[in-house]
Amino acid sequence: MGQTVLRPSKDFSEFLFRFLFCLIFVGLGGEHILDDTLIQRLMPEWVPYKRLVSFLCGLWLAGWGMLILIGWRVNWAAVALGAFLVTVTAAVHVPGLFIFPNSLPRDHYWMWDILQRTNLVKNLCLLGVCFHLLNHELGRYSLEHYLAQKKDPGSRKGDRENG
Repeated sequence: MGQTVLRPSKDFSEFLFRFLFCLIFVGLGGEHILDDTLIQRLMPEWVPYKRLVSFLCGLWLAGWGMLILIGWRVNWAAVALGAFLVTVTAAVHVPGLFIFPNSLPRDHYWMWDILQRTNLVKNLCLLGVCFHLLNHELGRYSLEHYLAQKKDPGSRKGDRENG
């Protein structure tokens, strides 16, 4: 009973939740934009204009991920990222479990299989967080909270209570 457990405030935990969740989207989006050589090599052969598709995907991922990070329009961002996850999972990772690239040597099929399985499961986990974000309450370390405080300065009482 006398043991002290590290327990950050709700607001700080909420910020860390958004920060850690959006890292994958902002980071991968940046990779798509800046240097997508490996990503293009892993894209299915049927994808046209690989560089353009990759660049646009990067803008989508980084842009919506940044909205989650700053805590603004999080519902829209969750829907946009969720739609991306469903599309990529259905179009790339599920078929990738059964179809191997022609250029891949047969003795490397096991690596392709692991890549597709892990990306499939990761995307489903991320999709679960997107569903959570649809009903998520932002804390005081969010742009939406800041803008609401500017609109109604009298509601700062809750800030002091949440720490």
